[in-house]
Parts: sequence; structure tokens; C-alpha cells
Amino acid sequence: MIQGEQAYLELCQLVLDKGFKKGDRTGTGTYSIFGHQMRFDLSEGFPLLTTKKVNFRLIASELLWFIKGDTNIKYLLENNNNIWNEWAFEKWVASDDYEGPDMTDFGRRSLQDEAFNQKYIEQMGNFKDKILNDNAFAEKYGDLGFVYGKQWRHWQTKNGETIDQLKDVIESIKNTPDSRRHIVSAWNPEDIPFMALPPCHTLFQFYVADGKLSCQLYQRSADIFLGVPFNIASYALLTHLIAHECGLDVGEFVHTLGDAHIYSNHMEQVKMQLSREKRELPKLKFNTEKESIFDFELSDFEILDYNPHPAIKAPIAV
Repeated sequence: MIQGEQAYLELCQLVLDKGFKKGDRTGTGTYSIFGHQMRFDLSEGFPLLTTKKVNFRLIASELLWFIKGDTNIKYLLENNNNIWNEWAFEKWVASDDYEGPDMTDFGRRSLQDEAFNQKYIEQMGNFKDKILNDNAFAEKYGDLGFVYGKQWRHWQTKNGETIDQLKDVIESIKNTPDSRRHIVSAWNPEDIPFMALPPCHTLFQFYVADGKLSCQLYQRSADIFLGVPFNIASYALLTHLIAHECGLDVGEFVHTLGDAHIYSNHMEQVKMQLSREKRELPKLKFNTEKESIFDFELSDFEILDYNPHPAIKAPIAV
């Protein structure tokens, strides 16, 4: 079985060759396939793609955001992470409190209209400043609802109690490693209407064998060019951290995809990436003096020997 970055590149080629042309929620359009699996042996190196530069700092800060159970972008902005801004920004510009220029359909218009793009940049800058410096504004417009962190750490039950899924699964791995119930779900049907974006990576399961911890993720919707490289590295990092806390080595990360798609405005970027040769995977270094996954900070992580091809920019579909 083809594994690692080559498996990702072959997925890209498969969708280019055989993907079905489909419409989507954003209006951008995609080429997609349904049902695909990739495997990454984490002992062979950290799976940060080398055919384009992937920003590990963004991945790590977002994962820590999830682990903390946070749902407000203020933490992300404090760590110079802007990947969730658009969903919060959209809520603000649609509100009665917003008094700036019309930002309707900003996700696509800003890519085509230079004058609009300048207004968007200015308003997004204002929005970020308000989130960082006005606690009341951040509380009202920075929160994304019941997204990943809420479900991982504070799943609400029908009797008003909460379940800390992440803490529970770590204890389960420690105490009953052979269990088939090491599962965390982000897909909570009751809470979907209260999320800025329903979870794309919906459920993950851990597996212990031969002193190694493996993780399988089911991802219902997979943006192959922009999202999937982040998801691979994020869950690889999560597996490393939980394995460390549980006294285990790392095994495999298994990535199972539902609707695996390339956006129609990412096609040339994917072809550019496929023209590049893979390079040796980097190594992950983290502060092993931290015993609990809940104690880690961004400064505890370092990626060594990462020598990727240059980054390739592409628009995000909102």
C-alpha cells in the first residue's frame, strides 16, 4: 500500500483524473470522489508535506485551541493565526452593529475586485483589532459557537451535564488499551445549527497495539489542497502528544475521507504541486517534560529539518 506524502499526491492525481464535477455550498464548485483512505507511518517522520510549505505554527496553535476547549478566535489571533477569521467576520458584517461598507459575498468578491479587496482588508483589520482589544466585542463576535473545542471538551448532555471526551479517551487508553471505544466525536446533530461551520473532521478513534498508538480520522468533507495537509499534520501531532502522555510510541495515522474534493479555483495550484519532487520528511520535537496534553503551549513544539518547496497560495472557500 502506498503511504505518506505519495498517498496524498496520488489522491490529488486521482481527483484530477476521475473527480466528478459538483456544485457546493460556497458556490465555487468542486471536483470530487467519495470514499478514500491514506495511511501515514508516524515513525518515518512527521507528515508535514514537502511538495509545498505548510505552516506548522498555524496547525499547532489551532490544535491547542481545540484541546483547550476554546471556541473564540481571540486565542488564535493572539498567536497570529487567522485561519478561522472569515466565519467570525461574516457574523459581524451581517449584524446591526456593523456600520462599514457593504461586505456582502466578501469571500468571492475580494478575489476579483481590487477596490473591494482594499475595503475588505481594512474592515478585517478593524475587526481583528476589536477582537484583540475589546473583550465585550470579542465575546459577541469572536465566538464561533459549538465548534470542535466545545464538542471535544464540553459535550452537552440532555440532562445538562457535560462530557470531556478528550480527557475520557486518554484515561481509556491508559486503563483499557485494548478497548474498541477510544472515540471522540465532533458531530453533534443537536448543535449543528449553533456552529459557524459544521465539523469537517467528524470522528477519530485510537488503537493500541505492540506498544504503539495509532489514530484513524473520519473526515466527511475534505478540501484536498488547503485543508487536508493541515488535517494530516494536526492529527499526527495529536497522536504524538497523547502517545507521550500514555507512555506509548506512535504508530500510524489513518485518514479516511468522505467527500474528497479539489475546488475548481485550486486546479492549477494542485497541478503545480504535483510537478514537484517529494523531499525527506521533517522531525517533530516537543517538550517531553510536559506530562499532560493539556499543559502544552505553542513554544513547546519545534519542527526540525523541514526543507519544503515554496508555499502555493490559493483562495479559501467560505
